[in-house]
Amino acid sequence: MSLELVTIPCRTDNYAYLVHDAASGQTAVIDVPDAAPILVELNTRGWQLSDILLTHHHDDHISGVEALRTATGAMVLGAAADAHRLPPLDYALTEEASFAIGSEKVRIIDVPGHTVGHIAFHFPDSKLAFTGDSLMSAGCGRLFEGTPVQMHASLQKLAALPPETLICSGHEYTASNLRFAVTLEPDNPQLISRVTAVADFRAKGLPTVPVRLSTELDTNPFLRAHLPAVKASVGLPDADAATVFTEIRARKDRF
Repeated sequence: MSLELVTIPCRTDNYAYLVHDAASGQTAVIDVPDAAPILVELNTRGWQLSDILLTHHHDDHISGVEALRTATGAMVLGAAADAHRLPPLDYALTEEASFAIGSEKVRIIDVPGHTVGHIAFHFPDSKLAFTGDSLMSAGCGRLFEGTPVQMHASLQKLAALPPETLICSGHEYTASNLRFAVTLEPDNPQLISRVTAVADFRAKGLPTVPVRLSTELDTNPFLRAHLPAVKASVGLPDADAATVFTEIRARKDRF
C-alpha cells in the first residue's frame, strides 16, 4: 500500500510534506520551515511523528526542527556531508544508505547544485520524490554553492526516475518559473496548457505541488536543455546540454 501524502504550506511560500504509513503508524516529515503548521496537521490527523528528513541546510527548510523534535521525539535524518550545518542528526545519510518508512525502503539521491550537500528522498513504491530546492516545479534552485555542471548532473538523476513519480519540491514558485519557461518555448502546447492550469490553481489558493515528473519533462526548461528547440532558443544550437543548461540558469537569474 502506498504511503499517504500531505502537503503543508509554511511561511510565505515554503512547503513541508508528511508521509504516513497506516500499517505501522510511522510518519515522516520532509523539511521543517516551521513547526507549528506541521504540529497542527499531525494533531488533526492523530498521527505521531517518527522521522524528520532534511534535504539541505538552509534556514527556511530547517528552522522548525528543534521545536518539532522536542514536541514529538522524532529522529532527525540528513546528509552526512552537511552534518556540520544541520541540526544534530540521529542518522547521517549518504547516497549508499537507505532506510524505511513502514515497509517502504527510501533511497537517498545526492543532488548538489543549490547547495553542495543537498539530497533528495525517493520513495519508489509510492512514486514520490522529495527534491527540496534541486528540481523544483517548472524550475530548479539557484546555484548558491554548486556549479551549473553539478546541478545539471543532479537534475539528470532525477529526470531518470519513473515519469509517474510525483515531484515534491520546497516552494510555491511555479507561476514565476513558468513565466520564464515561456520565454524559451512560447509555442510549447504543454507549457501553454500548464500556465493556464497553474493560474487557475493559484486563483483558488491551491498549491501547485506536487507535480508529476512527466509534466516536468514536458515543460521545465532545466530538464529540456538537450532538445534542439531549446538549444536554438538560447542561440546555442550545437552546444552540449550542460552548456545550454548553464545559459538557461544564467538567464533565469536575470529574469
